Parts: sequence; structure tokens; C-alpha cells
Amino acid sequence: MMDFFKRKKQPSSVPQPVSAEVKEGSYESWSPENDAAPDSPAETSVDAGLQPGNYAPPPLVMETPKANQEELESIANAGSMEEQITAALKKVYDPEIPVDIYEMGLVYGVNISEEKNVTIRMTLTSPGCPVAEQMPGMVQHAVNTFVQGVRDVDVEIVWDPPWTPDLMSEAAKLELGFM
Repeated sequence: MMDFFKRKKQPSSVPQPVSAEVKEGSYESWSPENDAAPDSPAETSVDAGLQPGNYAPPPLVMETPKANQEELESIANAGSMEEQITAALKKVYDPEIPVDIYEMGLVYGVNISEEKNVTIRMTLTSPGCPVAEQMPGMVQHAVNTFVQGVRDVDVEIVWDPPWTPDLMSEAAKLELGFM
């Protein structure tokens, strides 16, 4: 998940002037999962390669899809293999969007061969999606891990038709405030 930043408290109660220049150590890394300061000052240091004007946020990292025992049983009891795969795909989330990829309308098709090889056609919200390289692996992981009997999973990222918010389910639109 993307790190957020919070300002360190100033030791003085006297208001400090606002400066456009970031002072070394004036910010510390923070994330909701780990409410702790960075391991070393170099992580936030201007000397660590982050010069004013060339800051780039850290890359987004997808969270590996997880399912507890109850969720695994629900997936196994979902019905046909295609329904089980759909249930498994609902465990894959984009790190920037609180809705699963299936409800987002990113999955265009699931094909299952007689040998139980699975091909999934899907898209991303944009060609510049920061998790484009990670998404196929997370989808493969979810299907291979959560659906029994699957042999091989191939994820094909396609751009035609392009994704639009109209492809989202009503539940996703409601969750994201589109309704």
C-alpha cells in the first residue's frame, strides 16, 4: 500500500515559518498497516536521492489475495468451476480501489478447457495502471490457490474494449459513490 506522510511535531510551541523547501527529516513515512517511523533516516533523507523537484512516490504493490477457511469453503461451494473462479477473482483488489476486480468490470471472460486449464481475459482501468505488471500474477495466484482442480491459469490483459465506469456492477458503483 502506498505510504502516507505525516509531519513530525516541532519541539517548540512557537509557530514555524512555512517553507517551500523540504528540510531533511521533516517528514516520516507512515502507513496504516505499520504506524511506525522508517527503519533508517536515509529512507526519507534528501541525501538518499530525493532532491526537491524530483520526488517520485514509491511504486504501488498489490496485496496478495487471501482467504480464511470460511471464505475458502464458500469458494469451493460456489457451484461450477466457473462460479468458483468468479468467487476467487472477487478476492483480488487493486490497491487504489476498495472494490474487487470482478465487480469493477475488469474481467471480460473466463474460459475453462476440458483439461481444466483456465484463460482469463481482463483489462485494467488505464494503460498506465501502476500495478499492471503485478495484476496477472495476483489473478493467477487467486485462481490457483482458491479453486481446486485448476491445472494452469493464463491471464491475458486486453485493451479492447477499453474499460469505463459503466462496466462496474451496481454494488461497485454504490461503493465508489457513482450512484
